[in-house]
Amino acid sequence: MNGYLLLLLLYAGALIALGILAARPVRTAADFFVARRSLGAGRLFATLLAANIGAGSTVGAAGLGYQFGLSGWWWVGSAGLGSVLLALVVGPKLWTLAAQRGFYTVGDYLEFRYGRLVRGVIAIILWMGSLAILAGQWIAVAWILNVIAGVPKLFGCVLGGLVTILYFAAGGLVSAAWVNVAQVVVKLSGFALALPFVLGSVGGWASLRETVLAQDAIGPPYFEFMGSGVDRVLAYFLMLAPSFIVSPGLVQKVYGARSAQAVRVGVGANACALLLFAFLPVVIGMAVRAAYPDLANRELALPVALVSMLPVWLGGILLAAIFSAEVSSADAILFMLSTSLAQDLYKRFLRPEASERELLRVSRRATIMAGAFGILLAIALPSIIAALSIFYMLLSAALFVPLILGLFSARPRERDALMAITLALVVTAGAHLATDGQGVTGLPPIAVGLLASLGAMLPALLRPRPCNRGKP
Repeated sequence: MNGYLLLLLLYAGALIALGILAARPVRTAADFFVARRSLGAGRLFATLLAANIGAGSTVGAAGLGYQFGLSGWWWVGSAGLGSVLLALVVGPKLWTLAAQRGFYTVGDYLEFRYGRLVRGVIAIILWMGSLAILAGQWIAVAWILNVIAGVPKLFGCVLGGLVTILYFAAGGLVSAAWVNVAQVVVKLSGFALALPFVLGSVGGWASLRETVLAQDAIGPPYFEFMGSGVDRVLAYFLMLAPSFIVSPGLVQKVYGARSAQAVRVGVGANACALLLFAFLPVVIGMAVRAAYPDLANRELALPVALVSMLPVWLGGILLAAIFSAEVSSADAILFMLSTSLAQDLYKRFLRPEASERELLRVSRRATIMAGAFGILLAIALPSIIAALSIFYMLLSAALFVPLILGLFSARPRERDALMAITLALVVTAGAHLATDGQGVTGLPPIAVGLLASLGAMLPALLRPRPCNRGKP
């Protein structure tokens, strides 16, 4: 058996064992959903960073660095900028409401603020979009295994899916938080060690620059922060920054914090780490461009670096780091899907009398079901960035404006939120289809959708302030 593949299988087994061991105290939905609100700043930092450094942040970002150069930073950097606002403004306010009112999911907040119809609509939208990002994580596992061991995409997707499903279904947020601590250590050390070796293999930064600029169709913008164009950078920022402020998978991890101060410190540290980490896979991708300028698929840049530009011992560490990245992001998506189905759909619409233990059973079954669908979608979708873009566009367009305005103003009501959600989705999709993704007058489709959503909510802000429910 290929040595890399054997190492990966052993590491996968260790993650499953750690997750099952951590799950022993899990007995109720409160354990599974919010870890009994027991996460200190350290564990909150680890579980958020583990969720945020996934397929897009590693394999996808290296591919963007390979194709567009330094401006590929904006893919992960935009997530970091959004996380700053989650840490300082949105997160502490949502945590306070969740602690006071016993919220488990973002849907709990949306029903409190707007009504159960908004909750149901968002839950359905999230299910459609989240399956795509779940698939994206396992596509990345498949690319890695294909390069290092020649295994087919089907095997890689199934392996990544089974590992995540097994440890997350056991204990939910409790298992994920402890597994994520181990994964973050492996991720950060793997990429930090790999970067100087990869740069050294192409003669350092100056040699990399000289080699790449000598290639056809590559110019100085490749080494500029905005080199891929203002329109592309703006599209990344508007698609990703709002998502990392209001993503249910991240917000529900924030609910698990011990205090509002733990939210500020833990989420803030996660934001800082993302802003710095954003350079690592991008520069690795640029180095691969210098050494291998003719890759057929840009998303093979990181696997090629692992196999061809690193010593075996470091390649093994980077392999574990990449695998950690994909499965930890996948567990955040399974978290969002399973809790949303159990709390937002099953308990709210089908069995309001469901007990905590029944919700726990439903959540575990939902994890298995969502994982199976995610594996099938991963096999069908062509690329990681294509898969992730579906999720981020749906999430930003549908949820950002109603959640943020509703959090800071009591004036918007249920019909305003529903109108904003509908317009955002219709306008974003329409602009994307009508312009082949190019946008309108320089604005990317997601920007047009967000403006439409904001326009739908603005009249509500001019109403007299209500004195009844929903007061932030």
